[in-house]
Amino acid sequence: MEHVPHLISVFSWATIAFLITLLLTPFYLKWAQKLKLGKQIRDTAMTGEKAEIFHEMHAKKIGTPTMGGVIMWGSVLLTILLSRALALFGFIPKSLLDRGEVYLPLFTLVAVGLLGAVDDIFNVKGIGGIKGIKARPKFLLLTLFAVVGAWWFYYKLGFSSIHIPRCGDFNIGLWYIPLFILVIVSTANAVNITDGLDGLAGGLLILALTAFGVIAFAKGLFILAIFCGVLIGSLLAFLWNNVPPALFYMGDTGALAYGATLGVMAMMTNSLVVLFFVGAIFIVETLSVIIQVFSKKFLGRKVFLVAPLHHHFEKKGWGESKITMRFWILGAMFGGIGLIIGLLGMGTV
Repeated sequence: MEHVPHLISVFSWATIAFLITLLLTPFYLKWAQKLKLGKQIRDTAMTGEKAEIFHEMHAKKIGTPTMGGVIMWGSVLLTILLSRALALFGFIPKSLLDRGEVYLPLFTLVAVGLLGAVDDIFNVKGIGGIKGIKARPKFLLLTLFAVVGAWWFYYKLGFSSIHIPRCGDFNIGLWYIPLFILVIVSTANAVNITDGLDGLAGGLLILALTAFGVIAFAKGLFILAIFCGVLIGSLLAFLWNNVPPALFYMGDTGALAYGATLGVMAMMTNSLVVLFFVGAIFIVETLSVIIQVFSKKFLGRKVFLVAPLHHHFEKKGWGESKITMRFWILGAMFGGIGLIIGLLGMGTV
């Protein structure tokens, strides 16, 4: 019973974030329409040739408002600031702006969200004659944010070990910094790659963050668990409007931001092994792109009809809703396995 107040806080703040995001949505849509922030479809594949199949399948989505991630992570920020204001005036005992548990994931969410927003604007407006920031500078900027996070984790929070369930903690010293950078950059890009069908990435993120929220709660990181709930609340509001046919898309500003934050949550709960399970679909989607690019470049042929994998099934005739639902089911299964492994490793189960 002692944890009941914490559970109530998780669901209360998640609900507040959900409502704030829903309330901001009409204003965002008017803003997006006014600035003509409509989705653009890529013309070329990653290997350089014309993306004719992809363009044919998604031409109908051209012009749908994008950059919806701005109101998602913006709502999370507003929720955290609201808690700070309520705490200052004595309405609640403690705000969610906790130095040890929330500073870094919140910084990651907003900083990477801003990077993604610039990329989306480049995409929509065709700045520089390209659809988005070029891959190298975007990768370098994302890596820079990850370096800041790695420094904070190692030098400020004292993280230097990884936990292997049922085996214990292994101190890896300074190697923790490059590992952290790899995790953040990889998860950000993996979620961005997966964000290709209505509701797909949003639903998978909810499942993954739920697992880490439970683990954080079990570890006694209650503010971090609440922050997970706030992220999930904003994603649920997004999903409300993103299920087929999508009213708007999160864009890179949402996918990159929430992907990077997912990686941070894995590191903050010291549950890197769990990430491989709860993020299994993201990993498979990314691998499908790597395999496709490698095969086309060195073998001269394609492994998949279209990459990432969800577009392969789309080309085979599966409808968007069927692909999304089946990937959600698989995501829930792997998420459940990851959660059990995480809790078993703590000795909780």
